[in-house]
Amino acid sequence: MVHEIATALLPVFFALALGFGAGLRGYVDNRDVSSINKLVMDFAIPASLFVSISSTDRSDITAHAGYIVVTVVALAVVYAVTLVLQQRTFGLQKAEAAVQALTVAYPNYASIGLPLSAAVVGGRGAIAVAIGLAVGAVTIVPFSLALLEDSKLGPDAPGSTLSRFGGALGKSVRRPIFWAPMLAIVLVLSGVHMPDLVEKTLIPIGQAGAGAALFLTGLLLSAQKVSFGPNVAYGIVVKNGLMPLFVWGLCLLLGLDRLSTTEAVLLTAIPCGFFGLVFGAPFGVQSRVAGSTLMLSTVAGIASLSVVIALLPQHV
Repeated sequence: MVHEIATALLPVFFALALGFGAGLRGYVDNRDVSSINKLVMDFAIPASLFVSISSTDRSDITAHAGYIVVTVVALAVVYAVTLVLQQRTFGLQKAEAAVQALTVAYPNYASIGLPLSAAVVGGRGAIAVAIGLAVGAVTIVPFSLALLEDSKLGPDAPGSTLSRFGGALGKSVRRPIFWAPMLAIVLVLSGVHMPDLVEKTLIPIGQAGAGAALFLTGLLLSAQKVSFGPNVAYGIVVKNGLMPLFVWGLCLLLGLDRLSTTEAVLLTAIPCGFFGLVFGAPFGVQSRVAGSTLMLSTVAGIASLSVVIALLPQHV
C-alpha cells in the first residue's frame, strides 16, 4: 500500500515542488504566469484530455451518469455554503468571498487530476477529470465571474447579475479546456473514431499538460504570502476532509458502482484549485485568504490524499 500511495503522489508533488522552488528562488517569474497559464489551459491540457477521451469507448462515458450528478451537487453545495459563510461569518466583501468560495469548492482538476486519476484508476480517469472541469465551467466559475463583475461595477451598474452570469458562461464554454474534452465526448458518443494520425499529432503537446500544470501550480504557490486563521482552517477542513466525505455519502445514497465512487471521492479529495486566484486577479482581487488556503490545502493534501487512497480499496 505504501508503494501504491508513493507511486500515485510522488510524481505529483515532485513537479509541484519544482515549480515552487523555481518561483521561490527567482529562476522563473512567479508573478506574471499568464504565458504558462495559456500554454497549460488553452493548449496542453485540452489536447491531453481530447486524446485520452477519444481513445475510450461509449460505455466508459455513459457509465459516468451518476458521477455527473454527484459532481454537480458537491460543487454547488460546497460553493453556496462557503460563499454565504464568507460574507456572513468571516466578513469578506462579495468579490473576495467569491474568490475564496471558488478556491474551496473547485478541486485542482487541471493540475493534479490527470496524473493522479491515471495512477489510481487508469485511462478512464481522464473522462472524470473532463466532467469535473466542465461542471465547474458551466456553474460555479461563471457565477463567480458574475459576482466579481458585480463588485467591480458597483450597485448602479446596468444589467443584472443573471445577465452577467450568461455572459460569463458564454466566455467559459468558449475556452479550449471546456470545448476540447466535450468535443471528444460527443465524438465518442456518436461512434466517430479519431484517425491515428490526429491522435499522434496531438500527443506531444498533450504530454506537456500534466507536468506543466503542476509546475504552474507550484509557481503560484511560491508567490503566496501565507497566513493562518479560522477562515483558512475552514477552507482546508472542508476541501481536504468534509467534501470527499460528503461525496462518498452521495455515492452511497445514489448507489454508484465501485469505480465511479472511487473516481468521485478521489477527485473531490484533491486540494484547492487556483482558478479563484487566476480569475480574481483581473478584477484587482488579491486574496491573501484564498492564497493561504490554496497553499496550505496543497501541503495538507500530501496527508489527506494518502489517507483517501489507502481507504478507497477497502471501503469504496
